[in-house]
Amino acid sequence: MNYHKIAKPFYSAFLFCALSVSPSVGQNKIQSLKSAYEDDFLIGTALGTEHILERNEKANRLIKREFNAITPENIMKSQIIHPTPNHYNFDLSDKYVEYGLKNGMYIVGHTLIWHSQLPAFAGKIKNADSLRIFMTEHINTVAGRYAGKINSWDVVNEALNEDGTLRKSVFLNNLGEDYIKNAFDLAAKADPHAALYYNDYNIEQPAKRKGAIELIRKLQAGGTKIDGVGIQGHWSIHKLNLQEIETSIIEFSQLGIKVAFTELDLSVLPNPWDLQGADVNQRFAESPAMNPYKDSLPDSIQTVLANRYTDLFKLFLKHRDKISRVTFWGVDDSHSWLNGFPIRNRTNYPLLFDRALEPKKAYQAVINLKTTK
Repeated sequence: MNYHKIAKPFYSAFLFCALSVSPSVGQNKIQSLKSAYEDDFLIGTALGTEHILERNEKANRLIKREFNAITPENIMKSQIIHPTPNHYNFDLSDKYVEYGLKNGMYIVGHTLIWHSQLPAFAGKIKNADSLRIFMTEHINTVAGRYAGKINSWDVVNEALNEDGTLRKSVFLNNLGEDYIKNAFDLAAKADPHAALYYNDYNIEQPAKRKGAIELIRKLQAGGTKIDGVGIQGHWSIHKLNLQEIETSIIEFSQLGIKVAFTELDLSVLPNPWDLQGADVNQRFAESPAMNPYKDSLPDSIQTVLANRYTDLFKLFLKHRDKISRVTFWGVDDSHSWLNGFPIRNRTNYPLLFDRALEPKKAYQAVINLKTTK
């Protein structure tokens, strides 16, 4: 199914009962994540450059078999797509969109406005008018180029502090809090058909969730189009608060928007100083104690990982009417950013496919929720 042809403010009563994106699970049918969950929500993955360019045929087959939604891991962030004031680099982003179109996938644009991974020139702007011009031209050019092809945009990314207040970013400091409304309004004008999302980590936590709800309500009160919220889902098998996740699904959906889990992974490694979230500026020193599974993951931990994914997907299924998409942040364990964050050179195992691109116990656990009678 070519999702880019579908009107999608709320995915047309959530699309999935009316659409078939892949064969149903059953006798003589191929079993996959996307087919198992086709009546519930989209199943996505983040693509790196190697996937977009189809350098690994086994990975390419896996992506097309298992997923019906894609997100670009880095190549649409402004640092890469807009490196200098008058130059845009659309080579990889064009190939990314082409990949999604030719494979009939739901295509996510990530991300238009983010304080991190900015081009060097933008991060140095201190003049409000100059920054406003950058933001306007960036959104008009990037979102406009892919109008009618991108299904949804993460319009603003990670604008909140942990206490729910607005992050003192270059955008807030120069443009004030209206920069968020302006970004959404610009995106809606550049591509009226794309679903528009606010995306952040830890917004399942009470204080930050409250801030996100206030942000969304202000946008809605001002007549700004916002279709959904993206809860990133960078969590740990050692600390997974299902109650707060469920509360977040319910409270966000009560705003009349959809909830997506946009960057899901479950770290199996120790967490330095009880770190939570995904602030890419946080770094900690390497140590053997923080990298206990350098050679392989014990079966006991494989089981814990599978159990945590089982619990999580049970919750997602309970609220399938509120959830638009669940996207894993990476194709397989070797591709995960958690091998380098928040400590470099670690070996993490947070996804459903191992480094040989084979399904793990966690994969089968997620599939079994839909296929075991």
